[in-house]
Amino acid sequence: MVYSATDELSSDERAFMINATEIDILAGVRGDLAEPAASGPASDLTPILLSLVDRGWIEVSRLVPWTAPDGAAGLQPGAPVPRRDLPALLSDAESWEYPPSGEWLGCVTLTLTEAGRKIPR
Repeated sequence: MVYSATDELSSDERAFMINATEIDILAGVRGDLAEPAASGPASDLTPILLSLVDRGWIEVSRLVPWTAPDGAAGLQPGAPVPRRDLPALLSDAESWEYPPSGEWLGCVTLTLTEAGRKIPR
């Protein structure tokens, strides 16, 4: 399938796609953004992320507990946050920050959808 709209993803859109490819927490996107977006307000970034969600390329979820086959504890993305709940979640500044204690459980994370995995980055 060819996505003509992806011929020219903006650098900010690419940053979100990279973040979702890495299944990183939302705060990690700032490391892939160029200035001034990297240090700008989340309110400037939210429309970019929502656009990618609305195109069906990225899902937003929270990290939940996971147990590896060897019994080791870990984390994985949980169920996608419903689209109607995303504006409130993304308006919370803490969603865009690394947790101070390193406690990643519950952190907002991005993943690519099946359609998103087909998008050239």
